[in-house]
Amino acid sequence: MCQTFFEIFRFFYGFDRVEGSNFRGFLVDLMSHFAISSCLRSQFVSLETALLEKCVFLQLIMYVTNLNYILRPIITESAKVIDLFAGCGGLSLGFEAAGYETIGYEFEENAVNTYNKNLTGRCYLQKLAVGFEYPYADIVIGGPPCQPFSVFGNQQGMEDARDGFPIFIDAVKQIQPKVFLFENVRNLAYSHRWYFDLIRDALGKLGYMIDFKCLNAVNYGVPQNRERMIVVGHKSKFCFPAMRQKKVTVGEAIGDLIDTIQDESKILTPRQDEYIAIYERKSDCINPRDLYPDRPARTLTCRNLAGCTSDMQRVKLKDGRRRRLVVREAARLQSFPDWFEFTGTEIKQFNQIGNAVPPLLAYQLALQIKETYALPTKSEEEIFEKAVPLTLFD
Repeated sequence: MCQTFFEIFRFFYGFDRVEGSNFRGFLVDLMSHFAISSCLRSQFVSLETALLEKCVFLQLIMYVTNLNYILRPIITESAKVIDLFAGCGGLSLGFEAAGYETIGYEFEENAVNTYNKNLTGRCYLQKLAVGFEYPYADIVIGGPPCQPFSVFGNQQGMEDARDGFPIFIDAVKQIQPKVFLFENVRNLAYSHRWYFDLIRDALGKLGYMIDFKCLNAVNYGVPQNRERMIVVGHKSKFCFPAMRQKKVTVGEAIGDLIDTIQDESKILTPRQDEYIAIYERKSDCINPRDLYPDRPARTLTCRNLAGCTSDMQRVKLKDGRRRRLVVREAARLQSFPDWFEFTGTEIKQFNQIGNAVPPLLAYQLALQIKETYALPTKSEEEIFEKAVPLTLFD
């Protein structure tokens, strides 16, 4: 059934989730987006011709529909996952789409509400601390907050109350999962490498082989350059997901929204444009830091989404004016599906998006975790002798 079209889909996005009966639903949804007539919907022979007539929008709809179909909680696995510092559930969404039941813990109320509004699992409003008692779980995941430690500072390391890693390590020690994964900023293994080595050593002493790599989400179907350190602890073998052949652009993610104006207050004023121009001249910026339809976005953060600052995320309209992003645009650039709804004020929603692990990247990591989980556990001697990986990057 439309084999050529399916192969195009797989070439660009590398996913097989819409095979079989799901693929028929995928096509019907795709055609409704394209406003293809009902007579064509029963004539799959004519589908490719009809799609080619609408090729200007094809990749946009492919990306959006891809997210909506792939990133849906479908619990198929018996293993339980605990998500620490869960935020709004970006990491958990990827794991639920891969088949896992999740339990989340998060101290920001609006993020908890968002998680519970969208995911199958339950997130609890809880400020975690060392010694907190967790339920049984087979896999532990999370994004521990990490304060910027310096050799010129207090050097308290794991004793610093602001740091989330002592909590994560304590949870792994208590739960003894078969596999764990955490995400953190790239600089953890650079500016704060001494501290990362302490973390790795502490987790390794709990009986795990540690693999880590700096991944850029843009290489995994996310339309955004976003480098993050991914660390996996296991007792068998782990392989990081393969990079995708094609990078998704801003236009493919939000091309249908760029020229819409939902809120006039998002339009930059002449004074704001002037302020940005001055900033860019002083910083020797050759190209304005607008979002360009033909390339991926720069990294989304709480600051450049929620704040009206010189580096704010913004798009240029056809009439030459510029405007800040709306929540749905930011969500798509972070690879959240359109059905995923955020709660709280606009600033709270932007903060949830800026802090999240891109769900599409999380999904691909979860699939790799699933393969690792199915492998037999190595002996203590084999685990002890496991060498540290020599490369951080893709």
